Amino acid sequence: MTSEKPIRGNKLKILAFVEATTVNAVAKNMLEFHRAASELTKNQAETLTAEIVLATFVRSSSKDAPPSEFVNAARDLGLDISIIPERFRFDTRVLPTLREVVLGQSPDIVITHQVKSHLLMKLSGLAKQYPWVAFHHGYTTTDTKMRAYNLLNRWSLPAADGVVTVCEAFARDLSDAGVSPGRIHVQHNSIRLEPKRNPEEARTLRQQLGIAGEDKLVLTVGRLSREKAQIDLVVAFNQLANNHPEMKPKLVIVGDGPERGPLAAAAASLGLSEQVVFTGEVRDVQTYYDAADVFVLPSHSEGSPYVLLEAMAWKVPIVATTVGGVPEMVTDEVTALLVPSRDSTAMAVAMARVLTEQPLAPLLTANAYTAVSTLYSPETQARALVELYSSIVRDKARVK
Repeated sequence: MTSEKPIRGNKLKILAFVEATTVNAVAKNMLEFHRAASELTKNQAETLTAEIVLATFVRSSSKDAPPSEFVNAARDLGLDISIIPERFRFDTRVLPTLREVVLGQSPDIVITHQVKSHLLMKLSGLAKQYPWVAFHHGYTTTDTKMRAYNLLNRWSLPAADGVVTVCEAFARDLSDAGVSPGRIHVQHNSIRLEPKRNPEEARTLRQQLGIAGEDKLVLTVGRLSREKAQIDLVVAFNQLANNHPEMKPKLVIVGDGPERGPLAAAAASLGLSEQVVFTGEVRDVQTYYDAADVFVLPSHSEGSPYVLLEAMAWKVPIVATTVGGVPEMVTDEVTALLVPSRDSTAMAVAMARVLTEQPLAPLLTANAYTAVSTLYSPETQARALVELYSSIVRDKARVK
């Protein structure tokens, strides 16, 4: 046994496995962690800094396959990223290459982000040699595939030295699944505050959407799937439009997914085809937030929703359901209006309050912006994670 500090100098080398081809939420968070950790190193006299290297899987027989959007984004930031070819998603033949990557990088700690990486890390036996932290981002559906993933995680995650998840609700799920409570750590997502854009862009967008003058724009952003419950919002919006025709409101639904057809059909059946706009996928959503009068998160299930942070950062008053980590991120009547899940009437009333009670919207947005700029900044998250990783590295060294 030894208590010798295992970290080389004051730099913690982190190898993170990220299963992504696009810059999805997980990839975005990992790249943002790199940016924030680099800025902390440059701007402050940190006692411990972090060096991040990445590894990802490519559905190809060759490491020379064309780089994905995620790989290009990582390389654009100057990150070292290793490519592991695979034939299919849970291809265990990648284990020798995975071991080569880990041994070649010789990190202080290994980070995994998805079910496959968790599984491969345990199967590889490398967790006996290297400290390992697994990120659990939760599941928003309970179909057969997700139930299978849950079973894999029940086998893999208890072997990790630490499991980071995005909300207390998921932490309880992990504990129920057999992960030691002492190894579970909650860390909400973060967002980088961007400079405010030219207001003319928002005015132009409103005109393009057919929203004039003081007419109201109700916005939601997210994958169009059952657990995101946009159908509840369509029903609530119908009540809002009927009770407050003077608002001439329009509902703008940004995103795409399997529920788009049923949602469009529901809007048509309610006579809302002209008042509900489906934009499809939008790469740059900030102008939509800038143009909105209220943002609504109607979900039945959430973890630490990034869209909630976007609304807070871009100063849009929020109506959200009390699910998952949402009540941990925003406070009712202070930074948002919270309503029960599946209660469209309560949602309609909350939207009307935001749009009609004159002092309410500015108060909510001011408080939310203060919260997001302090509690959910990338620097705050990066510092907390580096401290967590270093403590896990040292704890594992002591028991060797």
